Amino acid sequence: MSYAASKAGLIGMTKTLARELASRAVTVNCVTPGFIETDMTAAHVQGENRENLLKQIPLGRIGKPEDVAEAVRFLVSEAASYVTGQVIRVNGGLLM
Repeated sequence: MSYAASKAGLIGMTKTLARELASRAVTVNCVTPGFIETDMTAAHVQGENRENLLKQIPLGRIGKPEDVAEAVRFLVSEAASYVTGQVIRVNGGLLM
């Protein structure tokens, strides 16, 4: 429950800061990764747990750190200069 509350707080702060800083041409966005293949998640996505998780992800795979990095790279690029106050979900469609 505290995880969900803290995530909601960060999303709210993102939107508030985006509105406050937009007049200064500062963009503020939030990236929320889903299951990403890391040492931290490895213990939770093995065997039957992995198979069950993959069934729930519409793209049919667990994300890679590079998937998150590409989203962040876009957001810090000039291509995203008109994107602010957004939550970018990098989760393979798990939460739509």
